[in-house]
Amino acid sequence: MQTDPKTNGEISFNDFKESVLNDYKIAVTSRECSLLGRREVLTGKAKFGIFGDGKEVPQLAWAKAFQNGDWRSGYYRDQTFMMAIGKLTIEQFFAGLYGHTDIKADPMSAGRQMGGHFATHSLNEDGSWKNLTQQKNSSADISPTAGQMPRLLGLAQASKIFRNVKGIEDKTNFSINGNEVAWGTIGNASTSEGLFWETINAAGVLQVPMVISVWDDEYGISVHAKYQTTKENISEVLKGFQRTEDENGYEIIRVNGWDYPELIDVYSRASKIAREEHVPVLIHVQELTQPQGHSTSGSHERYKSKERLEWEVANDCNVKMREWMISSEIATEETLSEIEKEIKKKVRDGKKAAWEAFVTPQKKEQEEAVLLLGNLSENSANKNFIEKLKNELAAEKEPLRRNIVASARKALRYVVCEDSSEKKQLQDWITNYFETIQPKYSAHLYSEEKENAKTIKEVLPSYANDAEDVDGRVIIRDNFDAIFTKHPEALIFGEDAGEIGDVNQGLEGMQEKYGKLRVADAGIREATILGQGIGMALRGLRPIAEIQYLDYILYCLQIMSDDLVTTRYRTNGTQKAPLIVRTRGHRLEGIWHSGSQMGGLIHLLRGMYILVPRNMTKAAGFYNTLLETDEPALVIECLNGYRLKEKMPNNLGEIKTPIGVVETVKEGTDITLVSYGSTLRIVEEAAKELQQAGIDAEVIDVQSLLPLDLNHDMVKSVAKTNRLLVIDEDVPGGASAYILNQIMEIQGGYKYMDSKPQTLAAKAHRPPYGTDGDYFSKPSSEDIYEKVYEIMHEANPSEFPKLR
Repeated sequence: MQTDPKTNGEISFNDFKESVLNDYKIAVTSRECSLLGRREVLTGKAKFGIFGDGKEVPQLAWAKAFQNGDWRSGYYRDQTFMMAIGKLTIEQFFAGLYGHTDIKADPMSAGRQMGGHFATHSLNEDGSWKNLTQQKNSSADISPTAGQMPRLLGLAQASKIFRNVKGIEDKTNFSINGNEVAWGTIGNASTSEGLFWETINAAGVLQVPMVISVWDDEYGISVHAKYQTTKENISEVLKGFQRTEDENGYEIIRVNGWDYPELIDVYSRASKIAREEHVPVLIHVQELTQPQGHSTSGSHERYKSKERLEWEVANDCNVKMREWMISSEIATEETLSEIEKEIKKKVRDGKKAAWEAFVTPQKKEQEEAVLLLGNLSENSANKNFIEKLKNELAAEKEPLRRNIVASARKALRYVVCEDSSEKKQLQDWITNYFETIQPKYSAHLYSEEKENAKTIKEVLPSYANDAEDVDGRVIIRDNFDAIFTKHPEALIFGEDAGEIGDVNQGLEGMQEKYGKLRVADAGIREATILGQGIGMALRGLRPIAEIQYLDYILYCLQIMSDDLVTTRYRTNGTQKAPLIVRTRGHRLEGIWHSGSQMGGLIHLLRGMYILVPRNMTKAAGFYNTLLETDEPALVIECLNGYRLKEKMPNNLGEIKTPIGVVETVKEGTDITLVSYGSTLRIVEEAAKELQQAGIDAEVIDVQSLLPLDLNHDMVKSVAKTNRLLVIDEDVPGGASAYILNQIMEIQGGYKYMDSKPQTLAAKAHRPPYGTDGDYFSKPSSEDIYEKVYEIMHEANPSEFPKLR
């Protein structure tokens, strides 16, 4: 079922009536899905429900203006729109509600997201791009309120890039002359979020083809608009953004959400303005309702007055559309009643089919487990206990997978001392079950294609005989020059990235050479800098989003953690956003330009790579590696490395630093020292001094924290030295603890230890400002020397007398 776009052109009255009736069928279908969906949650078949009832009619109008190649960045009320563009069926709606793990049953996320979170497929099964201009596109939703807004900005900016940047004209599977519009939706209460305001401001500055619909039903969960928005009216507050003849800005339009013909006109006008003029539009859709309240977690009768509830019944958009159709003689009462009756049955049948498709595989798995348990019990001394497990499992009419495999695993406890072929069969079944079922819940956190970032082979830097020593920033600058020449779809943007060539001159002269769209300055707005990158990456460009300092990652951490790193996972591998985030950090004076939040980032950013090069040559190699693949990454350059001298390679643009591979920068026999980034240089200095004391330390640079040491080279070093110290400038228990866990537990290093493995981290605070702040806050060369000496003293006190 899909809206008929012919209503935007010249059509006969009969065609118009047919189109309106088709729209009404979609609205009724969507509403019935919402009503039945709530019942499925309340009866226990689904965990949670959040639905789009009350927003049906404006979404029909939006769908008519939405064209192939366009993009949606919305939230969990947009089910009617997805049905109207032909991307959501009744069965798929309920499959998502049940959490069906088959991508064909639930094409939105294969059960990974709760119902109401929508997406389309950008990728073929082999991971290659589809032709995105020949389909209607929806970026994958996230639940955090207003979190969809930064990404929306990038989706819109991509059209501007495709229209105005030369050299990418052949990217016709991503854009047709930048004619695509990015459409965003948000609830009126969520416009209180800072992410909304940051996006509104940025889009007004950038002048991108973006249309935002604010669905206004006067409430944010239970909280009325008077507590949410100044003047209780977002379009009134935003009047200053309205464009004029002399100044750029927004086109701002208000419309009632029950007025079907006016909505059709408004969305048609908004599409034309954004598409042709590349001007952002805000549509404030007022007088909407929420018939079932916010979600299945509660009832809106608890917080809405009797008068408000009565008003909502009378002004329900579906009711008002129905009244208009009858008064306009488009349909009779009898015709509409018959349509509604048929749709109710159709939705019930679709729900039933979706449930059967969901439980059938699990019933088969249940039967297998019950049979194996029965076989196991026959010759077991603990037959009665196993029979009890079998009977309880067999009695479950709607078995969950956790109960199926849990019963099988518990049964093994009763035969732990027995030996039988039936026991072996059950053990094999459990192993195979996890191998088969676990990926349904875990796959696609990272790329699983044959060629991914971890498979790119190392290309070492090469040097001329007379290679000169240059500042590190020259190496990174000239490598970016090579990147922008080789990859016309690559672009970089951030605070001070453009005109002055970034604060450390790593982009010196790049804007002048490649233009203001490819090397661009951005406002002080980290969340939407990230959003620009995500949106453009979703559309086939290769953006590099620059966050000026590592500390400022905290401003956009929510967008990175909730949106970027989950893109591939939450779509079950059907979308990708290969954004590179460039920043700099470590080892400088002051609380906010020396931060090392690595422990937090490691845990919050699973799903992207975290790369920590010790110098600019290594950093250049990481950028080159990443641009050969399609995965997101955070590259943290050493803040104090731009002026340090390095030899100038003669193969910039070709160097490739491998991801997930550690490097032994000094071999040794007495102790293994592990570190990264700027601290690695201090470790090298301490190792030289330790050598003079007769301590031969092996020094390892981890190079990338996510992933970490795929070849398990660190444990090979520990097996040789039998001692380990991990040095890090993060707080205690941060990245150093993570590295130690990898070596000791995952790689099994505990087996080789002659001394207690230890970490040496920073103090639990950031460095105070001043020359001495770093020394008394983070590991120094002396700290490392003394810690190693202390370890060696404990092992051999006669050869290494106590130092202090």
